[in-house]
Amino acid sequence: MKVKNKYEIIIYWSKEDGAFIAEVPELSGCMADGKTQIEALTNVELVIEEWIETATSLNRSIPEPKGKLMYA
Repeated sequence: MKVKNKYEIIIYWSKEDGAFIAEVPELSGCMADGKTQIEALTNVELVIEEWIETATSLNRSIPEPKGKLMYA
């Protein structure tokens, strides 16, 4: 799979949703799900593109990818 972005993506299993969830912490509200990790990743790549297109059309700033984020 070709990587389309440089944002950190966190993938985890959600028992509540019965699916893998892929979140992009640097892009508020940007997430997708899938039956497999690969499907969640593929879906979130599309959502990232849509998030950026929407932010651009609304003249909102788009955060620069920071790479690996640190968590407490």
